[in-house]
Amino acid sequence: MNVIIRPIRRNELDSLIQLCKEHAEYEKSEYSLYSKKEALEAHIFGETQAIKCLVVESEQKLVGYASFMKQFSTWEAKFYVYMDCLYLNAYHRNQGIGKLLLDEIRNFAIREDCTEIQWQTPTFNARAIKFYKREGAYSKSKARFFLNVET
Repeated sequence: MNVIIRPIRRNELDSLIQLCKEHAEYEKSEYSLYSKKEALEAHIFGETQAIKCLVVESEQKLVGYASFMKQFSTWEAKFYVYMDCLYLNAYHRNQGIGKLLLDEIRNFAIREDCTEIQWQTPTFNARAIKFYKREGAYSKSKARFFLNVET
């Protein structure tokens, strides 16, 4: 396994968008390419940097990514890290790379004085669930709701 995990570079946004599309297909979700590059550039590289993105590089090609952000829990009155995505293409799964990505996010959480990392995965993604439990994660049952506010 010869991979590099590092922050994404601005000139790699097209590759990230392609990985996002693969990720959406893997999770049986729809994905629109419309205006993704501009929005990702603004939120990853902009002044406020709303989200952080790590990529996995193998043989000078991006093969995976993880995105995450620091958030605040009113209930706990503490900060936590929300991991929005963790994805590896099929060839690079089951090689310990997901653990390396999760470890990088864990290190970020520790540096930022966060108490935990939270995320979600589809209930049908048994391999991911098994991996997360092996890493010591546990799940809570909740229904996720979506309210469209676009006109």
